[in-house]
Amino acid sequence: MCGIVGLYLKNKALESQIGELFTPMLIAMTDRGPDSAGFAIYGDEVADGSTKLTLRHVEESYDWDALARSMQDALGCGVEWFQNSNVAVFKVQTTAESASACVEELAPEVLILSAGQSIEILKAVGLPESIAETFNLSGMKGSHIIGHTRMATESAVTMEGSHPFSTGQDLCLVHNGSLSNHNRLREELKREGVTFQTENDSEVAAGYLTLRLQKGDSLNEALENALKDLDGFFTFTIGTRDGFAVVRDPIACKPAVLAETDDYVAMASEYQALTTLPGIENAKVWEPEPETIYVWEREQ
Repeated sequence: MCGIVGLYLKNKALESQIGELFTPMLIAMTDRGPDSAGFAIYGDEVADGSTKLTLRHVEESYDWDALARSMQDALGCGVEWFQNSNVAVFKVQTTAESASACVEELAPEVLILSAGQSIEILKAVGLPESIAETFNLSGMKGSHIIGHTRMATESAVTMEGSHPFSTGQDLCLVHNGSLSNHNRLREELKREGVTFQTENDSEVAAGYLTLRLQKGDSLNEALENALKDLDGFFTFTIGTRDGFAVVRDPIACKPAVLAETDDYVAMASEYQALTTLPGIENAKVWEPEPETIYVWEREQ
């Protein structure tokens, strides 16, 4: 059992409040996932041709400035960064492939949590409230955000095994449920060049979507194919640079609720996580149908 929450803002005037709005949503899912928690927030975009990397080291005192200088020398381009607890966000004036490869070569002890133009992923082991406080979630700004609270079933309780999982640029996934064919799919995806950091079944789902998108699928098409190829029980929420999507398996045994107003679209595993949102009493609220894809995206 895990908890999923998501918030997509249609009203840009609320973007400065997204962390404040989202914090009680994440904490409300504590009973569904007390082992670990995390979130992916989208905003503070870098320009085309540049990349944001979310990097993590086990030590909060890690010398990020030295890494930034080494990357700048190696790549011959500008590198800006800021630190949040034991995570740092690097803004690098080069492609995601070049920036990621440079980190892997210069600092193999550093874990790359995400890469793209907009996404930042922050996650850790512990209670959701503690993790929200550690990363100052309530003070964050952005256009949309998805989060997860985990009760481990398929793998150990580790930061690496917590959600969201990101296997492609500006793409991430959170999952409530379990996949029965993830071992076979993992091997097939590896042969196609998809890399994994864990044995978690949810990371396989993220890798599957990454490959489908690389092969030219739209997000909707990738999710249609996922419904055919992923076996098991699942409610997925997927984050992209432009928005987010929700989909449930054909049986839909894992709970989910959606709410929409003129200002936002919100998703949660339980309605209680939505009750603190402004205007929720007048929102359109419904349970997403089985095997049905719901997508909200903004125009670039």
